[in-house]
Amino acid sequence: MFKIIHYRKKCIGCNACVEVAPFRWRMSKKDGKSVLIEGEEKKGFYITWVSDDELEENKIAAQNCPVNIIRIEKK
Repeated sequence: MFKIIHYRKKCIGCNACVEVAPFRWRMSKKDGKSVLIEGEEKKGFYITWVSDDELEENKIAAQNCPVNIIRIEKK
């Protein structure tokens, strides 16, 4: 298991995370920012726990984020 932390407020809507991991990320039609699927909001950060089979794609999504607002933490 690992945790994905997304600071959505700083998102610029570049779509890099969605391109790499579309099963975990989508773009909001409302504001054009990315949405962490199944993410729970806590003080401006969206957090979800996911299984190891999603780790590689989400690591790449975090690395590709031009504003560095996606963090991956191992349990």
